[in-house]
Amino acid sequence: MAVLKFRIYFEEDDSIYRDVAIKHTQTFLQLHQVILKAYEFDNKHQATFYRSNDNWQRGREISLAQYDKPYKVAPLLMENTAIGTEIKDPNQKFIYVYDFVKNWGFLVELIGVSKEESSKIDYPAMVKSEGIAPSQYGTKGIAGDKLTEMEEKYDLKAGTEGFGTEGGDSDEDEDLGAGGEEAEEGQDEEA
Repeated sequence: MAVLKFRIYFEEDDSIYRDVAIKHTQTFLQLHQVILKAYEFDNKHQATFYRSNDNWQRGREISLAQYDKPYKVAPLLMENTAIGTEIKDPNQKFIYVYDFVKNWGFLVELIGVSKEESSKIDYPAMVKSEGIAPSQYGTKGIAGDKLTEMEEKYDLKAGTEGFGTEGGDSDEDEDLGAGGEEAEEGQDEEA
């Protein structure tokens, strides 16, 4: 059974993405659910996929439901449409739109196909995460535990000692020799 690997980019910042693996027989509904889980979004809003081309133009719609809006062609329904049926080329792309009020956009790109499925993975599954996901409601940003975690990971507090305020005392400039180095007697004291 083929396993498809998709990269789901946040439309506004392509450095934020999630890679998901899904079986070709699974549905767009399952892809929709794994995307929401990967980006920590709830499942309370309308959503749709559009088959796309290399220029990210919207094509055939694969929708969560048939919404009360005009369609050129009736949409396919996510729950009835296997992903494998909509793969038309090896670099297939889809546009995923979630919450038609906020209009969250994601670019979905097929990045790999494997004939072997892993017994360690429960498909569909997120297999890679890059960047901090946007907050669905308001600003998540970096706060609380995430900020503490980043401070520890990147040691953000280290190396800040010895920095003065802008426009500090000019006495420090007199202690420096040519080339901005401390005079030799200052170095002897440190040794």
